[in-house]
Amino acid sequence: MNTSTRQSPWVLLVGLIAFGSILTAIAGWTLPLIILAIIFMVMAHEFGHYITAKRSGMLVTDFFVGFGPVLWSKQIGETRYGVRALLLGGYVKVPGMTWNDEVDPAIESRTYRQASFPRKVLFASAGSFMHVVMALLLVWSSLLFIGQSSPSHVGITGFAQWDGHPKTAAQQAGLRSGDRIVSVDGAKVTDPTMLTTAIHSKAGQLVILRVERNGSYFTVRVTPVDGRTLKSGGAPITVGNQPVGYLGIAVGEQIVPVGVTSAIPNGFHIVGSTITSAVKAIGHVFSPGMFASLFHQVSSPTAANSPQNQQQRPQSIVGVVRIATQAANAGWAPLLGVLMTVNIFIGVLNMMPLLPLDGGYVAIATYERLRSRKGRRYKFDLAKLNLLTVGFVGVLLVLFVCTLYLDIAHPMVNPFK
Repeated sequence: MNTSTRQSPWVLLVGLIAFGSILTAIAGWTLPLIILAIIFMVMAHEFGHYITAKRSGMLVTDFFVGFGPVLWSKQIGETRYGVRALLLGGYVKVPGMTWNDEVDPAIESRTYRQASFPRKVLFASAGSFMHVVMALLLVWSSLLFIGQSSPSHVGITGFAQWDGHPKTAAQQAGLRSGDRIVSVDGAKVTDPTMLTTAIHSKAGQLVILRVERNGSYFTVRVTPVDGRTLKSGGAPITVGNQPVGYLGIAVGEQIVPVGVTSAIPNGFHIVGSTITSAVKAIGHVFSPGMFASLFHQVSSPTAANSPQNQQQRPQSIVGVVRIATQAANAGWAPLLGVLMTVNIFIGVLNMMPLLPLDGGYVAIATYERLRSRKGRRYKFDLAKLNLLTVGFVGVLLVLFVCTLYLDIAHPMVNPFK
């Protein structure tokens, strides 16, 4: 039987569209996009729990977006689907998550506690697995549709400003932003440092550059200017006894298209290395040194605004949304990279072997399996972990409050400028 409660789904939909339109008018399209992306990540996490529970024969009684008061819900079969007021997450409810839960005997066989060890582990870890899947999809999308920076593809990213010179030597020679420098005097350019070193050593000497522009190759002859004779903003570009050549260009690695055969292994490598980095970073986040640093930053604006501290401190949801929005304004590649990283960090954090995180249930299921014997199933009493769980939740709350305050009062400098 199907039943509905609270607001009509159409009223809710219209309300969400109106809210999104107002938010877009105020903040532009990037902020609503980031909010939708984060909500999608959270619900994909919950969908992982939902689908594995269903496939494992467990009873799923609730699948909700958000927390707090119910805005809309609908009973479909044995599961109630709905939306709650606070779109800060979601949850899937399966009866019998502990041995002390009171459950109708008629559904006991479909509870979490009666599931086999592999099914418990699959259900508990499915949310984090979904984050890894989303991270892989984001990386593959970025590699296939945008490309990957290549050290061997060095391009012009901009031009310097020289006092008294309307154009730099590079601009006078006809070079443009986006041009790729293939070789210098016949020597292949393999990285930005090699190009810079070659130009610095050729002050006042004619240099022959092989350039690629939009798939076409041509040669440019240009003479680097001695930086000792140039000023920028009233200050000499360089000083010393030796001449240093300058073309007046900024260079960097260019984005190169990646084929399917390369994108798949590259994607696994990128996600794998990010997981390794996330494990190390999360270990650092929960260290006494990090909490001491956070308390110091909360009490000292100078420490909070320190670039070194900002690079190392964890971000609250406010900080994550801000960085993702800044990434979106910088381009699709930075945005997809940030979303990939966020997915990995959420997935790794959730697998910490402590309640109420998913990893806590995996750890308990594993402990029960190790303690069980043939014909005798060991049942762990979660009440024994109450003190540890309360303590860990307290640590998470302190971390949340400190990072939220710092992200609001002392936001991190835009890393994409």
